[in-house]
Parts: sequence; C-alpha cells; structure tokens
Amino acid sequence: MARRASPILKRLIQPSPTPLQPFLRSVTYMPRPGDGAPRPVTLIPGDGIGPLVTNAVEQVMEAMHAPVYFERYDEVHGDMKRVPQEVIDSIRKNKVCLKGGLITPVGGGVSSLNVLLRKELDLYASLVHCFNLAGLPTRHENVDIVVIRENTEGEYAGLEHEVVPGVVESLKVMTKFCSERIAQYAFEYAYLNNRKKVTAVHKANIMKLADGLFLESCREVATKYPGIKYNEIIVDNCCMQLVSKPEQFDVMVTPNLYGNLVANTAAGIAGGTGVMPGGNVGADHAVFEQGASAGNVGNMKLVEQRKANPVALLLSSAMMLRHLQFPSFADRLETAVKRVISEGKCRTKDLGGGSTTQEVVDAVVAALN
Repeated sequence: MARRASPILKRLIQPSPTPLQPFLRSVTYMPRPGDGAPRPVTLIPGDGIGPLVTNAVEQVMEAMHAPVYFERYDEVHGDMKRVPQEVIDSIRKNKVCLKGGLITPVGGGVSSLNVLLRKELDLYASLVHCFNLAGLPTRHENVDIVVIRENTEGEYAGLEHEVVPGVVESLKVMTKFCSERIAQYAFEYAYLNNRKKVTAVHKANIMKLADGLFLESCREVATKYPGIKYNEIIVDNCCMQLVSKPEQFDVMVTPNLYGNLVANTAAGIAGGTGVMPGGNVGADHAVFEQGASAGNVGNMKLVEQRKANPVALLLSSAMMLRHLQFPSFADRLETAVKRVISEGKCRTKDLGGGSTTQEVVDAVVAALN
C-alpha cells in the first residue's frame, strides 16, 4: 500500500507547472442600504474648452454606468456679473458640482465668477493634486504634491477701491477663523491620506501681521498632529525649491494668492495643467474642476481643432466619485486614464501627441474594459 502511494505523494510534493492563481478582490468599504442609488450632480460646462472636456466626462460616466446623472447648465459664462440663482440652488440641493473652466475678463471691473461661486457656497479649501504619471516623461521624478489653498479671503477677497484718481487701494484680509480652518483641513487631509508632512507657505518676513496670523494658526493646529511633520517656507524660496527639488514637498497649505501660483507651478513640473485634478470643498458643498488652468481654458485654437486635453477633468471626476462614496468606480476610471497615458498611443498636443479629445475619450472607454 505504501509503495502505491509514493508516486502520488511525489506528484503532490512537486510544484505544479501551472500553479493556480488565487482570486483576489479587495473590499473597499461596506455600503449602507441605498448607497448605490444614482446621485444628481450639477454640471457647468463653462467657457472655451469647458464644453469639450465636460462632454468627455459625460461619455465616460455613461460608458462605465457610474451611479451619477447630471443637471446641466449651459448658460453660465465667465463674463456674467453673478451666478444664476437656479444654478446656486441646484448645487445647494445636490451638494456636488462638476465645472468646466470659466474665463475671467482681465480688468474692466468684472468680478471673477469662480471667486463668487466659492464665496457663495463657502468653498473654503481648494485642493490640487500634482503627481507624475507613468509613461509621461518629466524633468523631475517622484513628484506627489497636494496643494491646499485658502479660497475665500486674502488678496482674492476683491476689496478694492479708487481712493483718488490714479490711486487704487487693494485690501488683503486675513482672519484667524479662516486661517485655522484651512490649516485644520490640510492636517486632516494629511492624516486621512497617510501623508507625512505639511508645509506652510507664507511671506511673513514682510507681511508680518497678515501672514504672521496665518503661520500662528498653522502652528497651533500642528501641535494636535504630532505624527505629521510640520515646516514653513517663504513663498519666493518655495518657488525656487519647487523647480529644483519638488520631491521634497508632500502637502502644502497656503493663503489664497500664493496657492494659485504654487499649484500652477507644481502642475507644470509634474506634467502640465492638462493632467492635474482638483476641487473646491466646504462644509456642505464641493465643486470639482481642472486643478490648474494656467490659461488653457480660453485657448480657442484647441476648441476649433477639438484637441483639448480631458485628462485633468476625468481625474477630477474620479475625485468626485470618491467624494460621493463610489470608490470602485473612481478606481476604475483612474486606472483607465492612467493606462491610456502609460501606453502613449492617444495623447493630446500638450502631452506630445496629436490626438483629439474624442480619440482620448474613446481610448479611456476601451481601457475601462
């Protein structure tokens, strides 16, 4: 009996030529009943390339059967004096908005509709994620920076007036309340996303009271998060360090104006504004859009050629899906977009290719499967 069993034992001991691969499926979260119900999202196509890239998102969402549907408002444009009330009401009801770019006229006394929207909904935190994408060559590697910017005050408060003809006074308003809550948001983001360091960007060596108040608030909040390293950097040195050693930065928290400059610089270093996602969030509402615009929103040549890059808004849509607690859809969309970039067959002009917006969309849809 033992002699008969030995060949069987040998076969059992020897490794199989074609080992079975275990079936693995990660569990992201346990939904509550009703969590899978489709969610309404306010959609503002905007100006310039906005309608092109928002249409790209609509196509991809439909292809992946994402549990969202859009309430579309085509009549919102950057040269308007205010956001139509029905659009504000829609965002208040839905809590979430996806927005194309809105062109802000230069000069002329017309307020930025983007700023007005942030103030109206108290979207006090702007978040731009700047990171290297596999297959997209850049000057620097290992870039993974999150720029968190205060969105409601500072130079962007828009408090300007002409004192006498030829003399204009512009007020920079900084408050303890707003400085503390943006610092709190930055450290919470770092804590929840396993980030190791928060850097406060400032110009307190010159603006000792205003930026000094911002730094004081950041330092107080930092004491509550001993596991996260905290440091400070003057904004002009920050820009120099960004273009020389960007990999040293992790999460950056900034006042309003500095954040705009730092986010666009970091986006350019990591691969360009066409691929960087972002959003604006408050206590009750969130608006997702291209992370850094840097002038490409109003590029009419891209509109005529229909070659606008939809990647940034597609990745912003993945952020939106996570915000809505649809993580598996977000992962699927993000993976498909990154695969298209990595393969390098479909890229718009800003990424060194010649593809149209629709060709990129078709490639992403194919990659979903």
